[in-house]
Amino acid sequence: MKIKIDLNGIKSIDIENGTTALDILNSLNTQENKRPLAAIFNDSLIDLSLPIENGGVLHPLTFGDEEGRMVYWHSTSHIMAQAVQRLFPDVKLAIGPAISDGFYYDFFSEKPFSLEDLKNIEKEMKRIIKDDQSFERIDKTKEEAVAQFTERNEKFKLELLDELEGKVSLYKSSEFIDLCRGPHVPSTGYIGAYKLLSVSGSYWRGDEKRENLQRIYGVSFETKEELESYLKKLEEAKERDHRKIGKELDLFSINENSGVGLILWHPKGATIRRIVEDFWKVEHLKHGYELVITPHIAKAGLWRTSGHYDYYLENMYIIKKENEEYVLKPMNCPGHILIYKSKIHSYRDLPVRYAELGTVVRDELSGVLHGLLRTREFTIDDAHIFCTEEQIDDEILGVLKFARKITKIFGFHKLAYELSVREPECKDKYAGCDEDWKKAELSLIKALETENLEYKRMEGEAVFYGPKIDIQMYDSLGRKWQGPTIQFDFNLPGRFGVTYVGKDGNPHNVFIVHRTVLGSIERFIGSLIEHYKGDFPVWLAPVQVRIMTITDKLIDYAEHINETLKSHNIRTEIDKRNEKINLKIREAEKEKIPYMGIIGEREERENTISLRERHRKDRGSITTADLVTEIQEKSNIKIQ
Repeated sequence: MKIKIDLNGIKSIDIENGTTALDILNSLNTQENKRPLAAIFNDSLIDLSLPIENGGVLHPLTFGDEEGRMVYWHSTSHIMAQAVQRLFPDVKLAIGPAISDGFYYDFFSEKPFSLEDLKNIEKEMKRIIKDDQSFERIDKTKEEAVAQFTERNEKFKLELLDELEGKVSLYKSSEFIDLCRGPHVPSTGYIGAYKLLSVSGSYWRGDEKRENLQRIYGVSFETKEELESYLKKLEEAKERDHRKIGKELDLFSINENSGVGLILWHPKGATIRRIVEDFWKVEHLKHGYELVITPHIAKAGLWRTSGHYDYYLENMYIIKKENEEYVLKPMNCPGHILIYKSKIHSYRDLPVRYAELGTVVRDELSGVLHGLLRTREFTIDDAHIFCTEEQIDDEILGVLKFARKITKIFGFHKLAYELSVREPECKDKYAGCDEDWKKAELSLIKALETENLEYKRMEGEAVFYGPKIDIQMYDSLGRKWQGPTIQFDFNLPGRFGVTYVGKDGNPHNVFIVHRTVLGSIERFIGSLIEHYKGDFPVWLAPVQVRIMTITDKLIDYAEHINETLKSHNIRTEIDKRNEKINLKIREAEKEKIPYMGIIGEREERENTISLRERHRKDRGSITTADLVTEIQEKSNIKIQ
């Protein structure tokens, strides 16, 4: 019997019922030498070996597609796990997903994996790939799967199975069997070049009270050239690591005596932070926001009203004092709501926009803490917009435009957009009714489409109180960083009774937009450090000019120049050491100082500076006034 298949809008064909996706694609040869790895059929990811038994739309996936890469990397993780079990038969399997830049697999092993072990695992993977074993999907009842993994003594797979109902899918390649939803590439021979990158510790289910596991990270590509290019980028990323540069440039530190995940800002790092925050404040005032400040702690009852106590308790720090529970605030929302509710608002007052650089505290697991990027205390450039239903679309669009402009000011010119929505099967995890969620999603989608922005729909990534737009920023290495977030909230207004007086004289529910344009200030500065490799543009550099003396008798003149520059708000310092000038220049270059002002007898006599600019040769003599003008022009940053 013939059925009709639409090949991703390219052409429509008739095929025999039961023809596999792979046979269809091979016969059409539409991929221009790009080998299909899996496919999307009627919006579902499928193996190419799946027989097609109904009509529909078939979209082939290659390594150039994000979904295709995920399938490729997930398949490589299975090959790695198979190699590990061949070499270490007593090792137990946990999970092995694809991630944004490769894959990992978690193993339970009494013996830690060494670097030599990784080399041997890679060699065994080579044999498995050479064998070109088929990835065979096997559907079983839960009881059959339990029996199979009981026989194999795979306790972690049995725990996962305990949470599943109905039929489950397993994938088999030679002797290796894993519990997996799939899909996978057709066979192990599809994997080209690969590399195991590192081993780290992890916990089963991310729970510090559960078993210690070993996580092996890796990556794979279709060609050796692609892998080598990626590995070079990894080496460059290591050089850009904000923790390394932060130490070299004396920006910040983390000390176990004060606590992991807590940042100590040194003078130069604090200067960068002040520049970012001052710019943020000026631009928000220009865009109609009012700046507020809220306490760092609040009574637990406030968080019960907001819902955080029920939905977010595991991430909150609780303090008990005089028979009263207090919470170190994990978010700024309730405080802003209390300020709004401190007086009656008319429809004429709206929209009200409150903004705060609000420091919050969250109980993050120690294993996920990472320099400035993941901390336990951080400052959110938070804002809440209180508006009417008629104003909501304009406010969301305004925030989207503002966020896009402000990230580009800091040098992030390429952005990606995600629409985070509920997981349809788990609606009980979220507050609010279906109608509210649908209305909220449509407002966010309208803003994205008004700006002609492509976006990816992220099922299950919404916060508990509403959907959101997440904006990812691409850095100079093409890596994505979490940036602005725009969240629609129809939960808190109802919980707190947040209203305004309408034209009819009656109270009406307010709509709230939560938003950040930088996100966590700590994480944002971490991204800036890595984006610029610590070589900040003049307006962000903690020290813009270093004055250097050739001899000690020129110190008085150097101090005069220094004070003149400081009087014009130029960030300067003097190197008065009795060292050779070439050493001073080398050290200033290493510390990434944008301008070096060299003071000799001629400069003192002519009342000038011999200027050297980082990455350029000597500029020759320049007057202090000209230098001030140049730096002020480069520092005059504002949103157009």
